[in-house]
Amino acid sequence: METQIELDAIDRRILRALQTDGRMTYDVLAAQVSLSPSATLRRVRRLEETKVISGYVAVVPPERVGLGLTAYINVRLEKHSEVHKRNPMDLFRASVQAWPEVVECAALTGEMDYLLRVVVQDMAHYSRFIMDTLLKHPSVQDCKTSFVLDRVKNTTVVSV
Repeated sequence: METQIELDAIDRRILRALQTDGRMTYDVLAAQVSLSPSATLRRVRRLEETKVISGYVAVVPPERVGLGLTAYINVRLEKHSEVHKRNPMDLFRASVQAWPEVVECAALTGEMDYLLRVVVQDMAHYSRFIMDTLLKHPSVQDCKTSFVLDRVKNTTVVSV
């Protein structure tokens, strides 16, 4: 695990502001957090260097680019492998990185091993992904899918 970085009140104000608008200028950010632009820049750079801020992105609503179906897929992997084979979890983790439909993959406790968030065009695209990719993976034993009917909350903001 990575060590937690000590954040003071100003760091937290900077993070809250940048989570709302990551494209604001340092002058605007400085005014919001009551610091000079140069002091604000130094703090932001420190937050970036320590990976408290890991990057900046454009948030693209999937449905606006033709990806209208979101599914959550619980995946169970085979548990036993021969000694000369790679671990099924390692194989799966490597493969998932190359599947563009998978936008999030989390290892779980409990009955299933992974939870995938999959974004696809439609049911036909989902079917192709399941049949031609996921279920053909040698480590996958079983999967169960739930489809998103409505997003009640969808945010990238974490409480700081």
